[in-house]
Amino acid sequence: MNIGPLEIGILLVIVLLLFGAKRIPEVGGSLGKGIRDFGRGIKGEDDDPPRLDAEASEDATASRPSASSTSSS
Repeated sequence: MNIGPLEIGILLVIVLLLFGAKRIPEVGGSLGKGIRDFGRGIKGEDDDPPRLDAEASEDATASRPSASSTSSS
């Protein structure tokens, strides 16, 4: 089952009718970005440096007194 030029042309016409001429570049850009991000995720590459959210939240909760210890009996 080969896809020839006629099938590709029909597919492009259908996509043009579904999305419109203005929306096709947006859809293509989003699709390309998604494929790039997926490839980076598979390889284990990450754009953001590692974050230490767990340590920051532990420090914040340790310095704050808990509600049960501040209530009077």
